[in-house]
Amino acid sequence: MSKDSPKALLNFKEKNSYPFYLVSDPDTETIQAYKAWAQKKLYGREYMGINRMSYLIDENGNIEQAYEKVNVKTHAEDVMCDLG
Repeated sequence: MSKDSPKALLNFKEKNSYPFYLVSDPDTETIQAYKAWAQKKLYGREYMGINRMSYLIDENGNIEQAYEKVNVKTHAEDVMCDLG
């Protein structure tokens, strides 16, 4: 889920030839509900932004696993290892 607009995400999806939809939350309502909206710091400046997090959600909508520190390069492999 991204704070980017639906149009921006569609362009990103098409540019990268993704076969799936990307979800937009420009008002951060859902992002905040999942505790992924937090105060951040960069070069001494504080601002609100999205933490890179991932949730494994089952077919009933229950959170099975929360990944609070996601390494983009290894995350898919990390999740598959957790699933056994």
